[in-house]
Amino acid sequence: MSMLRRGSYSTISFITRVNIIYRRSISNSSYKMSKRILITDFFSKDVSKAKKTKIQKSKIRKPTEKKKDISNGKQTIAKEQIEKSEEKELKDEKAVDEVSKDEKLVDEVSKDEKVVDEVSKEEKPQDIKNQTKSDEEVSAPEFNGIVKDHPDNYDKFCEKFNFNKSKWVDSLNPEQRELLRLEIESLHITWLAFLHKELTKPYFLKLKKFLKSQSGKTIYPPANQIYSWSQLTPLPDVKCLIIGQDPYHGPNQAHGLAFSVLEPTRPPPSLVNIYKTISNDYPNFEVPDPKKQPGGGNLTKWAKRGVLMLNAVLTVEAHKANSHANQGWEEFTENVIKNILEFHKDDALVIMAWGSPAQKRVAKFKMASNKDHFLVLKTVHPSPLSAYRGFLNSKVFLQCNEFLEKHQKDKIDWGLIDGNIVK
Repeated sequence: MSMLRRGSYSTISFITRVNIIYRRSISNSSYKMSKRILITDFFSKDVSKAKKTKIQKSKIRKPTEKKKDISNGKQTIAKEQIEKSEEKELKDEKAVDEVSKDEKLVDEVSKDEKVVDEVSKEEKPQDIKNQTKSDEEVSAPEFNGIVKDHPDNYDKFCEKFNFNKSKWVDSLNPEQRELLRLEIESLHITWLAFLHKELTKPYFLKLKKFLKSQSGKTIYPPANQIYSWSQLTPLPDVKCLIIGQDPYHGPNQAHGLAFSVLEPTRPPPSLVNIYKTISNDYPNFEVPDPKKQPGGGNLTKWAKRGVLMLNAVLTVEAHKANSHANQGWEEFTENVIKNILEFHKDDALVIMAWGSPAQKRVAKFKMASNKDHFLVLKTVHPSPLSAYRGFLNSKVFLQCNEFLEKHQKDKIDWGLIDGNIVK
């Protein structure tokens, strides 16, 4: 076969010489017959297939002969074998034997190549256009034209509303920077972008000085949880606003969300009535059982689903209800509500005002022009002193979801136990 590749003699001449080799070695018939069949099989292939096989063999087969120096220094070992005597032709027979072995190897490789081709077809990547379309289908959600690329990544949000936190912090004087350290570190960026101007107003700086003067007392909630409502419910995610009054003033209770308490504290009476109302609206609602799991009054799951539970006053001294009232928190939280209404003016928003104080706060805002986008649900406070006068059968949670669904927004899951979906 090496002679065929080098083109020294024609195919017919080569066949003639090979047949001579086999006739002279006919005594070893079994060996020769196997070789003759292989050679016949090879030359019975069509020309294109033979060429392909020859190319494949040239790629995978190691040469069986090496160039040797002879008297003229130019001829190859293959050409010398043809010109030599019958003794040299016997060596060619070994070369043919090697070719036959290589043929088998080529056949095996060809089969493997077919398998690889089939696998390649199966693993062929999708068309780029289709892939792009798929990526678009699973892209991050948008809010007011801003893509939420990644949790806690609101660069585009700040860019749209022209807020640069670093520059704003640099613009503060040393006293402001010291007084507002908690707000700088704790307020979620979406809220800080809208509230940063409020923080430098005289009333708020006065409030911060008051809180600093109370540093020797026990204050609830802990400082790092005063603004947890902003971290758990970013401004663009707000679907429902529940207005509270002031934080619980006992240990392991207040943690920055109105009506919510930390474990292992059991649900306070007002929250128990809230659970009863949800059960009336959704019979499948499973009330957290403190006997199975300590606590049962933590509403963090609601906050993560778009329910902003905001007290009018954000801090309180231990065991002294309303002790931080009229210090400036009321003005600040009213500004929070104002920004919610402005941000969601063309969106669907539900406001739950339970009790007279909450309803008076809502009345300060003119929402008549946007009544199609805002739903204000007024009822008595869920306290045991008033809940029986209409709160338990108010259907506020059911009405909230019906309104959101009407405006093509996802309903809120009121469930608090894993696997218990309530909406």
